[in-house]
Amino acid sequence: GCAVESSVSCPGAPCSLPGDVCPVLAAACVQQGRSTGLSPAGVPSPRDVCAVLVQGCQLVLLDQEHLVSKVCQLIHHLLNRYQVMVDEQSLNFLLSYCISALRQCSSWTHVEILQALAALVYNNGPKCQKFLPDLLGKAGLLLQLSDPAQPDVELRRAAVRSMANLCLSVPGQPYLDESYRSVCFQTFLSVLQSSKTTDVDDITFCMLLQSALKGVQSLLNGGKMKLMQIDQIGALLAVLKKCMFHGLPGLSIEVPTALYPAPLPQYDKRSPAKQEQSEPAASNRRKKCKGKQKKGEFGEEGREDSGDAGEESVLGAAMVKLQLGDVQSSPCPQPRVSDVCAGKEPPSWQPCKRLSSSESESYQANVRQGALACFLSTIKSIEKRVLYGYWSAFVPDAPGIGSPQSVSLMTIALKDPSPKTRACALQVLSAFLEGSKQFLSVAEDANDHKRAFTPFSVTIASSIRELHRCLLLALVAESSSQTLTQIIKCLANLVSNAPYSRLKPGLLTRVWNQIKPYISHKGLHSLCCSPPLLLNICEIQLHRRQQQSYRRYRMPCSQFFWLQEPSLTLNNSWPCYLIVLALLVKGYFPMAQSYFLGLGEVACRCMEEMDPSIQLHGAKLLEELGTGVLQQHKPDSATAPEQRVPVSVVVTFWTMMLNGPLPGTLQNSPHATLQTSACDALSSILPEAFSLLQGDQQILCVTLLLGLNHSENPLVKAAAARALGVYILFPCLRQDVMFVADTANAILNSLHDKSPNVRAKAAWSLGNLTDTLIINMETMGQSFQEELSDVLLLKLLRSATEASKDRDKVKSNAVRALGNVLHFLQPCHVANPRFREAIEESLQALIATVGSEATMKVRWNACYALGNVFRNPALPLGEAPWATQAFSVLSSVVKSCKNFKVRIKSAMALSIPSRRECYGSPEQFCHIWSALVEALQRSEDTEDFLEFKYSSSLRSQLCQALLHLLQLARSSDLPLLGSSLREHGHAIRPYVLQYLSSPGHEGDSGAHTDLGHRERALQGAIEHLSAVERELQGKARLRVSLFLEDVLTHHTSATELAEA
Repeated sequence: GCAVESSVSCPGAPCSLPGDVCPVLAAACVQQGRSTGLSPAGVPSPRDVCAVLVQGCQLVLLDQEHLVSKVCQLIHHLLNRYQVMVDEQSLNFLLSYCISALRQCSSWTHVEILQALAALVYNNGPKCQKFLPDLLGKAGLLLQLSDPAQPDVELRRAAVRSMANLCLSVPGQPYLDESYRSVCFQTFLSVLQSSKTTDVDDITFCMLLQSALKGVQSLLNGGKMKLMQIDQIGALLAVLKKCMFHGLPGLSIEVPTALYPAPLPQYDKRSPAKQEQSEPAASNRRKKCKGKQKKGEFGEEGREDSGDAGEESVLGAAMVKLQLGDVQSSPCPQPRVSDVCAGKEPPSWQPCKRLSSSESESYQANVRQGALACFLSTIKSIEKRVLYGYWSAFVPDAPGIGSPQSVSLMTIALKDPSPKTRACALQVLSAFLEGSKQFLSVAEDANDHKRAFTPFSVTIASSIRELHRCLLLALVAESSSQTLTQIIKCLANLVSNAPYSRLKPGLLTRVWNQIKPYISHKGLHSLCCSPPLLLNICEIQLHRRQQQSYRRYRMPCSQFFWLQEPSLTLNNSWPCYLIVLALLVKGYFPMAQSYFLGLGEVACRCMEEMDPSIQLHGAKLLEELGTGVLQQHKPDSATAPEQRVPVSVVVTFWTMMLNGPLPGTLQNSPHATLQTSACDALSSILPEAFSLLQGDQQILCVTLLLGLNHSENPLVKAAAARALGVYILFPCLRQDVMFVADTANAILNSLHDKSPNVRAKAAWSLGNLTDTLIINMETMGQSFQEELSDVLLLKLLRSATEASKDRDKVKSNAVRALGNVLHFLQPCHVANPRFREAIEESLQALIATVGSEATMKVRWNACYALGNVFRNPALPLGEAPWATQAFSVLSSVVKSCKNFKVRIKSAMALSIPSRRECYGSPEQFCHIWSALVEALQRSEDTEDFLEFKYSSSLRSQLCQALLHLLQLARSSDLPLLGSSLREHGHAIRPYVLQYLSSPGHEGDSGAHTDLGHRERALQGAIEHLSAVERELQGKARLRVSLFLEDVLTHHTSATELAEA
């Protein structure tokens, strides 16, 4: 409590005590604040503190300057010590008092008044709006006192500090107007541009710079100020670069008033006499201790920046965030932590001792840290494309012959005696590199250039190589574990953005060789910061997909397989290891399979842990192991059968999983992400292994997935729906009609879910399920078709039709399912009145999708689906109105669609009907023929260069479709066919000859690749047309067969000539 609280009136009320008593009570308030009234034994409430301060200001008149100074010291002291947020009423009174005191009192009191003002406005900026004209207006007090012409530097520093505290933003509260922000920014900039005069001591000047840096950072962190103007950016970056090197031993640089965007190094001018020692020497110097800092000398945070670089720095979370407040300190004893963060000095009535040179160096280090923290905020306030124009001013480049090394962020990282400052520089460099992939992609030095000038691409490549060299040098030399963490994070950002395919080889190898010591059983903690680096190294190598990379980078895999040792104790570092291990299994499975069962035990053990993050990464490792086996056993796998993981071993693996923690994780885990990953893992089982599992284990898997399909969590439900879509393709399950029915009902349930992701996964599974219907129809025949419920089939048809109107991710698989179901229908279904309307709606949905503006994947799936429809002989293709619409839309798409893959699918669909009557009237038949001929002639017309790679496949499919039509043509079709050949035969001939002589390309999407088959198709067309023409007895104006015979003769002659 407060002894004077009973006599406190409302703020602004006149004092009720006689004037001659006021000085005595004011002194009593000051003394009371120091000792008994606010002793540590009982921390006062904010209300009590505000009452004391208001009462003190009411008692002390402005003409009593000594007491004004004391009461301002009291304001500063109490607000700092007890971290009080002043209520708005008291704030208004106290601010009015301070502003009036600045105007009326002598200048010797102004420092204490400004300290009180700084404490009052800290985090109260939004409440001070009505005082801004007095403080920051044209004749504002803070502007006058912070003017460069102000002779008293201590007074100027106090004014800048108050201004900086005003600029602090409060979330959800109004911020400074643009005019005030601009005034403050220019004030801070002028302070940072100023030089120290001989009459100013180092400590005071350093604290002045810190206050200005804090102000700039507050403006930028408020999110309201974006640096857009080049001159504004250049001026700020110039002062930041100057302050980054402020007081750095052995270094003196000249920086202009502004930096300008340029691709080449600039403005780093040092006299030869002041060049630093070599980097290895500097690194060795860093490891020598200079003596320990006195406890409490720089406040409760215990800073290590006094030069003691031999001891590891304690770089807490606040340091990692690089808030400028963390690097501000005071030489006076016992400031509280929040004082430092708030930029408030301890009370000036406490005597300060004279500082030694080492203490002066620590203040200079604080300026460097503050400049780097401000630089980090600046990076976030500038567009990347603008920022990279200043790349050469802050990122090292290889020095030219006879030239000194340019100063950069790496200079600080290698040379600064303070571990904290080195960590700051590395974090700024990491932010600089983040998102630089597009900028760095121009780098190229794989080929030695021999030109009269150095291309920009080579300059950037040189900078990338120098960054590698410097960071690896720092990695070897660094003694602080926290700074080492920042080096590894910086390397990770560099590796993820550098275009190694365009650079001379060897860079990644050197990075890996340097990182290896940190990947060990004894150094589990060291890797916590390096998974991104290791992931990036692995991903870059995997991208190359060359066997050489497996041999060359064998070490990354073997370095991690000690994790399977059962004696290891799991700790917080395990998620880091498991991330890397899962990626290595993904990319280097041929080597990982030697440890297959051991890695399975690791996954099992992780999923038994209580830590959800370890469980999650254990499930992801399990999924990668299962996926690796699946890839090996694919029919088109390049791995020889004898080199694959034996199916018996895979059965043992999954038996271990299903007898272990996996089922419990799927059933009982409260973490949806973990359940989702476990579901994905369960879907990666090898079908051949699943069929050899015990019956109860097979039932367990199916039951788990069907149950999870009803989960209320959309992530889990989507994963379960996808897994069912995988299981429905298993040979041992797809022939079980009951399982097919249960899965179909589960998928249809998910297809109506409100989550788009769930519907998309369900649509994919529905497509797989309908693929199964076609496979079973072809392998099991009538028996399966009769066992499948008509009601379920009708539900599938209606649900797929409805889903085809959903968003594109759902629609693309819904139309695939429609094509399969319409292909599966039997004559009894087509004749059934209950099906008739559903069939018509589904056909119209397919036709509309083909001609729509949907994504190309949706359209080519719709074309493929119509082709499936044409395969069903039960559908009345030749006479139904929808058939005319289908042929018309396919004929339009094959000629004009911008996407060649859609054209290929439509041409393939047009060549599927196996009987002439399916194509309808001669006019419709010839319309299709003409569309294919026109499409062939336009097969190279595209505005998108990327489509050209499909042009050969398109021509092959079109030629195949034309030959197919000729093999089915009737005598009534020949007049129109002959007319078309007379007009376009000369254009068609070279394409057909190319089709006959060129083997099919990968991805021909249905075009025959067997040249013999193509020749037989042509011969069959000639024989069929010759027979039809004989029936006409010479009435045809042009014998189509002669055109084809001429093509065949030309092809045969060319083939014989080539063989000779």
